[in-house]
Amino acid sequence: MTVGIDAKQPLWFYDFVSPFTYLLLEQHDKWPGFDFVFTPVVLNDLYDHWGQRPAYSVPAKRTFMYRHALFRAEQLGIPYKMPPAHPFDSMKPLLLATAADGDINFVREIFRFIWREGRDPSSDAAFAELCDRVGMPDGPELIRSAAVMAQLQRNTADAIGLGVYGVPTFRLNDQLFWGEDALPMVLYCARTPNWLESGEVKRISSLPSGVSEKPALE
Repeated sequence: MTVGIDAKQPLWFYDFVSPFTYLLLEQHDKWPGFDFVFTPVVLNDLYDHWGQRPAYSVPAKRTFMYRHALFRAEQLGIPYKMPPAHPFDSMKPLLLATAADGDINFVREIFRFIWREGRDPSSDAAFAELCDRVGMPDGPELIRSAAVMAQLQRNTADAIGLGVYGVPTFRLNDQLFWGEDALPMVLYCARTPNWLESGEVKRISSLPSGVSEKPALE
C-alpha cells in the first residue's frame, strides 16, 4: 500500500539527476528552520505531464546549464564534479531513497556520491558501492520491489497534483518555490508570508495571456 503526500507539511521534492538540486541541498544550513519532508519524484515524468522539453535536450541550453552549475558550485564554494555522462538514469538511487524513506543525511550522501565524486549511480557496480556506503547493502534487491516502485510513482503523481513541475522544489504554506536560486524567496516568504497576499503579487499571479496558443503543426 502506498502512502500519499501529506500536503500540510513543508515538502522538498528532488531527483538525483539535477545538479542544482545537489547545490541547493549543500546549502541546507541556510534553509528556513522547518523540517521538510524529503520527497523523491521522477523528473522526466513531471516533464512529460506538463509537456516540457528538458533543458539538456536543447544543445546550447545544455551547454549553458552545465557551465552555470559549475559556476554556481565554484561561487558557493561547494565541491562539485559532474558524473561521466548526463543525463543519466537516476531510477536506482530514487528507488533506494524511496525504500529507505531517506532523511536529509541519507539523501545528501547519495547526492554527494554522484555530484561530489562524479559517479554514475546507474551502473550495477557503482550502485552496489553506493548501497554499501549508505548502509543498505541489500539495496539492489530492495529496489526490485513492486511496492517501492509504486510508492515512487505515487510520490510523482501526488507532486503533479500539487502543481510541481520541476526540481528542486520547496512547498511551504501551500506555495511552490522552484530552483536553486529560489532560496532567497523561500526565506523571505517564510519570514513574511503575507507578501504573497499583497495586491501586486495577486495581480501578477492571475494575469491573462496576451497571445493565443498556436495550433500544432501538422
